[in-house]
Order: sequence, then C-alpha cells, then structure tokens
Amino acid sequence: MNKRVIVTGANGTFGRLLGERLTAAGASVVGIDLVAADGPVPVLACDLTSAAAVPATVAEAVERLGGLDLLINNAGVGGPAPAELPPDEVVARQLEVNLLAAWRTTAAALPALEAARGRVVFVASRMAVLPLPLAAAYGVSKRALVAYADALRLEVGSHVGVSVVYPSMVASPIHDTTAAAGLSLQGVSRMEPADGVVTAILRAATARKAPRAVATTGRGRLEMAIARHFPSLADAMVRRTVAARLAAGAFDNAPLAAGMIRRHDPLA
Repeated sequence: MNKRVIVTGANGTFGRLLGERLTAAGASVVGIDLVAADGPVPVLACDLTSAAAVPATVAEAVERLGGLDLLINNAGVGGPAPAELPPDEVVARQLEVNLLAAWRTTAAALPALEAARGRVVFVASRMAVLPLPLAAAYGVSKRALVAYADALRLEVGSHVGVSVVYPSMVASPIHDTTAAAGLSLQGVSRMEPADGVVTAILRAATARKAPRAVATTGRGRLEMAIARHFPSLADAMVRRTVAARLAAGAFDNAPLAAGMIRRHDPLA
C-alpha cells in the first residue's frame, strides 16, 4: 500500500493498531494526538479542538508525508450524558472532539486530498444509527458526524472518496468515564474485537470505490438495517434490553440514571 496517511487519535486503541497495520502494508503514516510520540509512526501533538492549531499541524503532517492520500478521522471521546439533563462540559467536549475536530481536520486536509484524488474515512459508531439512553452526547455527536460526512460527500465526492465506519463497543479507555458513573454498556451493547474494527476501516480505505457506510460485523449490518428501515422495532429492541438491565439493578448505583429508574419502577 503505497499511501500517505494521517490518522487522528493515533495514540488510542484504534489509532495504534491502524498505524501498525498501515506501516506493515507499506504506507507512510503520521499520527495526530494530544501528546506527541516517536516511533515507527511519528505522532504530532495537537489539540484538535483548537481552530488555530489544527491547520498548522495538518500542514506539517502533509509536508512530512510529501502529500496526502488518506485521512482517517479516528479521534473520539465518550462519557455519560442523559438526554433529560441539561448539557454540560461533558456534552460540549464530545461535540467538540467527535464532530468539530473531525470537521476542522478534514477541512485542513482537503486541498492535499483533492490533489491526490484521495479519501477520508470517518470512524463513527453504531450509536449514530441505533442510539442508547444515558449516552445522548455520544450518539448525537456521532450522528452529526455522519451528517457532516454526507454533506462533504455531496460537495467533494467527485474528487475525494468519503466513507463512514460504524463500530460497536470495543474494550477501550473511551468507556472508562461511563463505567465510573455506573452506566456501563455491558449487557446493552455487544463487545467486538478492536482488530476487526481496524480491518473494516482499512477495507473502506482500500476498496476500489469508496463505500458510503461500512459495518464492522454481520450483527452490525443487521442492527443498522433495522435501525434505518424499521426504527420503531429498533426502539423496542433497545427499550426491552434496557428495561431488563434496570430490573436487574444494573444502574442502581448510577445517580445519572435516577430518572429512568424512577420511571421504570412499577410502584412509582
């Protein structure tokens, strides 16, 4: 793979694996993350929420690579955020990193991508099409990311391929804050291996024609199809699963779930 690649969130679970797989395949890769790192994949330090910092960092990465064939917008954060509560700094952070950072990075990279007739791959989430309660900010930010990708495809798709990949739940630090709040998705969303997600991202990046949407598992394809074509059925599936978790006391120690617990209490 003789490609010049930028990967955001390069120090994270997917980012490290992407760097390893891409370099092993012969690609030249520069990562971008909050903290710089040396190694086979050099990582440039950049706060992707900074409108001033992103263009300069992307320009440096493109200069190091001698051009750009592929941008993988992988950076992301999670956190608990019930939709019934007012948005706070956790919500703002997820919107900034999951949506606006990818928007800024893509805008900065587009001239180089267009010159190379390259591609951009967005790492979204199954929650962009099949939302879960108590994590509204994550689902909203990822759905907005998909909407951005759709608009971008209409504008630049004749010259730059635009793909979105939809992983489900992977064991990674992105879930730490949610678990610490007593809102673990265990039992609600099924785990999948990180390596499979990376394979799906690379499949999107190397397909002869850039695919619009890429599920990472067969179950994921089914869930996405149900969510898109039978949304009421998808809602019922989620409600039933969450109701079972509530009945089992899974969220009893989670103050942020108090509203749902009260509404599901048959004695209330």
